[in-house]
Amino acid sequence: MSDQTRITPIRIAICEDQRLMRESLRVVCEQEPDMQVIAEAGDGLQAIQIAEAFSPDIMLMDIKMPHMNGVQATASITTRFPSMKILILTTFDDDDLVFEAIAAGAQGYLLKDVPAEEFLATIRLIVMGESIIQPRIATRMLMRYGKEGHLSPTSKSPATELSTQAGQDELSDKEIEILRLLAQGASNRDIANAMILSLGTIKNYVSAILLKLHAANRTHAAKIARERGFL
Repeated sequence: MSDQTRITPIRIAICEDQRLMRESLRVVCEQEPDMQVIAEAGDGLQAIQIAEAFSPDIMLMDIKMPHMNGVQATASITTRFPSMKILILTTFDDDDLVFEAIAAGAQGYLLKDVPAEEFLATIRLIVMGESIIQPRIATRMLMRYGKEGHLSPTSKSPATELSTQAGQDELSDKEIEILRLLAQGASNRDIANAMILSLGTIKNYVSAILLKLHAANRTHAAKIARERGFL
């Protein structure tokens, strides 16, 4: 694979009413070669407008915004553009807001104090089609459903989905194959060449593996994989 291979960037829209936070998110994202911020919004109504005008791959959506909040904007956007990905970012660790955001169609929910590495990995993972909820939030959601006790055994609630995604953290066959190569010391480019995939795709897979295993780095991921019997 040629060194001249270009990475198609993830096209990101930031929807946040605080200008300083918008600028911070933009700086973090644009430091990554596979990410590009294409639009910004300061309220929910503007978020809907930029979704229509720019068709981003993913929207970073604050919950508490003027004119229309992030949950309402998410519901409108996912209804009109079902394939558009939305990651909710908020300082509000509020169970009800989590329920509303997921019900509105958001694919992920993170608190704004999350480390940058986890934030970036979550963006890549959601764009790949995964759904991500921070474990501490997912655990409380599961506990809440259990306490309410009104769901039938066959009903498929958001908590059921989360128990698979955040609880089991299962790796796909391809992710395990990549993890084996990582454990052997292969670089992302080595893996891309071996699997005949683009460098950007491998980078996304590695980010997903680190996030699923809650690993700090590649070496830590290989250690966890051996302990769990993946290798």
